[in-house]
Amino acid sequence: MNTNILIAIVVAFALLLGFGGGGGDRAPSPSYSDSDELLLARLIEAEARGESYRGKVAVGAVVVNRVKDPRFPNTVRSVIYERGQFYTAGIPNHPRPSAEARRAAAAALRGEDPTRGALFFYNPDKARTTRWWASRPQQVRIGNHVFTQ
Repeated sequence: MNTNILIAIVVAFALLLGFGGGGGDRAPSPSYSDSDELLLARLIEAEARGESYRGKVAVGAVVVNRVKDPRFPNTVRSVIYERGQFYTAGIPNHPRPSAEARRAAAAALRGEDPTRGALFFYNPDKARTTRWWASRPQQVRIGNHVFTQ
């Protein structure tokens, strides 16, 4: 086989598999630790206990979307503990989150996102600052939560 043809085939496969340049405008995918997954599952229990599996994944996805967004901190822990953003007081009540919350956290960390990129969520039956929430573009409603930009 001609060497030039062989090189062209190797380059084509490399590009097909996502190697070798291009896509320079994409940020590298964050990597997550087991402790990130556990903390996220505990937050999901605190924020979305009683919601459907999809609703739990959605809550986790909001955290992941914030990690990826330059306007927010860049780690799961720092996003979750950013002052006034999530119900962190409930985290100690869930030292061992349910298997469903663990699966939902893992799914969100893998990139599952039923919110279509939402950065916020709230329960309209419980939210205090409804005027501010009403000003946010609504993405989707899942269970008792509304997910917004």
